[in-house]
Amino acid sequence: MANLKEKYIKELAAKLQEKLGVTNKMLVPRLQKVVINMGFGIVEKDVQKGIIEDLTKLTGQKPVLCKARKSISNFKLREGMIIGAKVTLRGDRMYEFYERLANSALPRIRDFRGIPNRGFDGRGNYTLGLKEHTVFPEMVDSGNPAADVGMDITFVTSAQDNKQARELLAILGMPFAGK
Repeated sequence: MANLKEKYIKELAAKLQEKLGVTNKMLVPRLQKVVINMGFGIVEKDVQKGIIEDLTKLTGQKPVLCKARKSISNFKLREGMIIGAKVTLRGDRMYEFYERLANSALPRIRDFRGIPNRGFDGRGNYTLGLKEHTVFPEMVDSGNPAADVGMDITFVTSAQDNKQARELLAILGMPFAGK
């Protein structure tokens, strides 16, 4: 079991319940899944393979390849071409990835002052965009020529609103800007 998961179950959930004023412990917000999406567009096969290997190494899970739905001649895009990859993490892998992101990857970003509050969707989910996937310590020695590929990370929670979701992510160690 992941360290963060154990810590959440044993002590952080009770703190969060008290802080939010929730009477039923089953209504305390929890992290349900983390979805990582990398859209790399039209690239050569070897670069594409390297990006997919990086995402596999980063998450510990093989990504699902996303194909183009329509052909767009101005972009030299054909229907069925692979233009992205995504991974959905749950359980121990989710907590392990969250811990690595909050504790080691985000602080490595140049001029990092915390993540913005504007990524909440109103229903308790938070989306964070990274410009490079090389901020993770595992990616430093990847040797991949496409190091400038970004990623979107979505944290899906059981929270009812943005306030509860922010409190959940903050108590789990997410460094928000501001307070």
